Amino acid sequence: MDLTDKIIKDYSYYLRIERAMSPNTVSSYSSDVKAFFDAVPSEPSQVVTGDVSDYLESRGTLSKRSQARLLSSLRSFFDYLVLEGERKDNPCDGLESPKLGRYLPQVLSVDEVTAIMDSVDLSSVSGKRDRAILEVLYGCGLRVSEASDLRISRIFLEEGFVSVIGKGNKERVVPMGEMAAKAVVEYLEARPQSASPQFDDILFLNRFGRKMSRVAIFDIVKKQAMLAGIHKEISPHTFRHSFATHLIENGADLRVVQEMLGHESILTTEIYTHIDSSTWQRAVLEHHPRK
Repeated sequence: MDLTDKIIKDYSYYLRIERAMSPNTVSSYSSDVKAFFDAVPSEPSQVVTGDVSDYLESRGTLSKRSQARLLSSLRSFFDYLVLEGERKDNPCDGLESPKLGRYLPQVLSVDEVTAIMDSVDLSSVSGKRDRAILEVLYGCGLRVSEASDLRISRIFLEEGFVSVIGKGNKERVVPMGEMAAKAVVEYLEARPQSASPQFDDILFLNRFGRKMSRVAIFDIVKKQAMLAGIHKEISPHTFRHSFATHLIENGADLRVVQEMLGHESILTTEIYTHIDSSTWQRAVLEHHPRK
């Protein structure tokens, strides 16, 4: 292992342990940094601003959002080197991130959510499981990793809530609606034996009795959307977006939605007020007498 690889490994450890970032975030940041040093031969302590700007320019085919994340990864890495005393400056200082427009995520209508739920064949164990996964993604607004990691011991059906470990290993309590609770109960009654004790408390198991992967859940969402005749580009996160949007459309307080989603900043949650606004704005324009 050369010096650069060792520094990147130490950086990954720093993100995971000291910054308490999720495994996915750690992997993304570390991969971005490794790709940079695969292209730029300089030692980490010798990188200059021109190296970073030239590299970003060479990745010009990336979307603005991807470029912004790439710069964020590199800025974080060099901040770490400054913190460790390996550098006196951050070569990313002075470089501006691409200007991003307001991102409005894809959302489903209530009827589309219902159609997807109804498309699941409940005659099999896997069908009961898939329906429960979809109901939990939408009914509790969980991230796909939170659904994959969901523990039986953290589901309180009688009290009507679930305890979730989210980003940064932070715990939050989310109400579980009647439809989601019913789907979970029906799945638990048919849930197969786990492959080993380490999966005994994991709610959603694959056909081998092991924890469902994020990719497997993504595939379930795509499959059921297709069967329901939904042609939007959706993912498990679409259910989370739809959950938040429908809550706000029905008058839920923004702070309550922030707590349920586990957003650190209210500004992140505010995006859903813009989605709601775009919905009624479109309706007004479609019916405007002077259109």
